[in-house]
Amino acid sequence: MKHRKGIYLKTAPQKETDETVSSDDESEKSSSKTSEVWLPESNTAFRLLMSANLCSALLNNITDCDETYNYWEPLHHLITDEGFQTWEYSPTYAIRSWGYIYLHYMLTWIHMGFLNNKLLTFYFIRMILGLTCTLCEVQFFEGVSLRFGNNVARLVLGFLLFGSGMFISATAFLPSSFCMYMTLLFFGSWMKGNLNHALLAVAAGAILAWPFSVALGIPLAVDIVIRRQKYFFFFKWCAIALITMQLPCVIIDSYYYAKTVFASINILLYNVFSTHGPDIYGVEPFSYYMINGFLNFNIVFILALLSFIVIPISEMIIKSKFKGYQPPTLLLVFTLSTLLIWFGIFFTRPHKEERFLFPVYPLICLAAALCIATVQKLYCVIGLRKYLTEQWMTVATLVIFALLSLSRSFAVFQGYHGSMDLYPKMHQLASKIDSTGRTINVCIGKEWHRFPSSFFLPENFKLQFIESEFRGQLPQYFAAPGAEGTTAVRTNFNDQNLEEKTRYVPIDSCHFLIDFNNGLATRREPLFGNDTSRWSVVEEVNFLSAHNSTSRFFRAFFVPYFFWERNTFGKYQLLRSKTKKFKKKRSN
Repeated sequence: MKHRKGIYLKTAPQKETDETVSSDDESEKSSSKTSEVWLPESNTAFRLLMSANLCSALLNNITDCDETYNYWEPLHHLITDEGFQTWEYSPTYAIRSWGYIYLHYMLTWIHMGFLNNKLLTFYFIRMILGLTCTLCEVQFFEGVSLRFGNNVARLVLGFLLFGSGMFISATAFLPSSFCMYMTLLFFGSWMKGNLNHALLAVAAGAILAWPFSVALGIPLAVDIVIRRQKYFFFFKWCAIALITMQLPCVIIDSYYYAKTVFASINILLYNVFSTHGPDIYGVEPFSYYMINGFLNFNIVFILALLSFIVIPISEMIIKSKFKGYQPPTLLLVFTLSTLLIWFGIFFTRPHKEERFLFPVYPLICLAAALCIATVQKLYCVIGLRKYLTEQWMTVATLVIFALLSLSRSFAVFQGYHGSMDLYPKMHQLASKIDSTGRTINVCIGKEWHRFPSSFFLPENFKLQFIESEFRGQLPQYFAAPGAEGTTAVRTNFNDQNLEEKTRYVPIDSCHFLIDFNNGLATRREPLFGNDTSRWSVVEEVNFLSAHNSTSRFFRAFFVPYFFWERNTFGKYQLLRSKTKKFKKKRSN
């Protein structure tokens, strides 16, 4: 990659074209010699980011049960004619779009049936998601380099590469992750001057995935419509997006729901205009996102929040030192206002979830990088030093951030990956059990929310729910294969998270049972593994017991020795019923 000129390097003034984001380059006063900061080439950045995202695809946990039941399970239904259905996919409510599921269903066509294994298909799709994220990250990286300079781009690359938040979100099968891809793409395109691509990316995020993400496009709309006054251009590309994206989604949804459906409108109506909305699934204090943001981005999240204050004050001080200096106001306003709009919307909502911040993870990285670069500039102005000789801030920030981020990611993997390690063990059991013509029930109680999806179950193995202390509504299997199951109207669904007793099976029907032996037992949640007269332990893996671990820091971050000494681990167990008889497979 060539060394880029940008407002955070002293560069020769550039004349604005109609396709650039702002005219602030004109205001940058510089020497005749362009300063240079080393920056990796785009193909090198691709390799680095792709390596990180492949690690995410193979090692990342499923951290949200919505990912399993609202996305992996409907996809499993399309592929195998069997999967769990939530009330959101009931034709009565129809607030989830089958268009988003079908988009990922098409990914399974790529391997042309050669992956005749559900578990391999699961990880194949994850790797495709990692590739998609990487391509979008490279576009963002190039745009940042072009508009903000090599120093900021180098910081952003480091934040994207090591961030725990990026590790979690990059390969998650969630609409919010897709919106994050589109944020990377639309900001990268916007900074490169490709306004039509930027508009289409915003539209793709809002139409195909999550309608709330349209709020991220407000500054872009202001830039195009108000600043540039390109009214026809704006409405033309919005119309193209509606025809090429919204129309196919309506057709797909109408097919799978057997009625005309605008799923994006339905989800808006439910979340904004219903009497209860999503608050029935839990509310969190303002501090929830502050803690979550620090866990996922540590000092970078703090710097991103400080950028709203530090950057304006620093620019004013610099302006007071140099007469005629014009701070890059417009470009920074467009960048920071996008992040501020999103924070303003979701920080004030009572119902909060980690994935709601996924779409702005790239902007958190960019805001933090801009904050550091501005402070560097201020430090050099006050100290009368050369900008490029003061790179210790960049190095120190990246080192601290990388160490904390790797510590966090490793802690999550070591502490909570046991559930995803245990389910594949059933494939070894399936190779020994003759399940021809019968269904093998794998039951789950309190651990229903950690089920990684039916992709992890062997053929003829079926997940079933038993009663637990959870008193809300659980999903149920689609009533029939294919579209016949998606169009069926069922009366035992509700939109108020009320318990449906029809979801449970008697424990006597269970061949296997998944349980977490953490030492805590209740009437509905006994420690099944301790009942050796009825259950035998087939496999068990360590799993961190948050309730019994008192040190929040050593639970959240991996520190050698202390992580194991200060935390308490239970056993995630695969249990086999002693009352059920199995036929062994005959050897060939």
